[in-house]
Amino acid sequence: MISDLPNANPIYTLWDELADFDAGDIWASRSYLLKTLCELIDAQNADWIGCVRLGSSHERDAMKGWRPLTRFTLLPCENTNQAIDEAFAEMENGEPDVTTTRNVELAGMYRVKLLNELATPQWFEGPSYKRYYRALDRKDSMWAGIPINEDAEIQIGFHRSFSKPDFSAHELKFVSHALRGLRWFFRHQMLGEGAGVASSPLTATEQTVLQGLLLGLSEKQIAAQNTQSPHTTHDHVKRIFRKYGVSSRSSLMALWLGKELKTNNNP
Repeated sequence: MISDLPNANPIYTLWDELADFDAGDIWASRSYLLKTLCELIDAQNADWIGCVRLGSSHERDAMKGWRPLTRFTLLPCENTNQAIDEAFAEMENGEPDVTTTRNVELAGMYRVKLLNELATPQWFEGPSYKRYYRALDRKDSMWAGIPINEDAEIQIGFHRSFSKPDFSAHELKFVSHALRGLRWFFRHQMLGEGAGVASSPLTATEQTVLQGLLLGLSEKQIAAQNTQSPHTTHDHVKRIFRKYGVSSRSSLMALWLGKELKTNNNP
């Protein structure tokens, strides 16, 4: 369990450990972040959602153009995946619940909110809480919103089961401090997926090839590592360059070293 926030050694240790991961190894580093924070705040699971704002949106769009594009669950299961699919479908159909619309209103602002700050008292008696929380043994959650740029952000949810008490204000403050110092990490994560910064998200194979590029491997080495022909690997590299709007490996690497992230989303 965590100590008082002024003694934030676990947070600083976590930051140092994340810095030791290779730049392109987004899945292992992401899992490590979520697993470590879950252990520190006694959460049972965590969700990671990459959100983008489309280039245009209808004025009556409750999501104001924002859409979930990528997702990652620390401990996935069939019920969780199905529930997330259903929630995403409701958003796409223009029927998001109040916790989603309140998060949309806060887009562009770094925040960590308890579930009861995003919901109304009536919401806890309604179908959304029953379907997306109670059915998954999620009694309480806290949701973080981390802006990457004006059209992309990462949302992270930490969940606690019914066998545990609700999250405390102290635990919220701890998570807020831990995530606030990782802007570089979230930037690299979004780059690694291509979500919000490329013309379209990378496929799983393209992510593997990208990792090899970031590690400085030659295309021949990447092909051997992924059991691909050099020709197939070269085609993947060209598609990666095209998605990121670059023409060379050095330009691609510059994105990870640069200070600004520009979006390249199509509506």
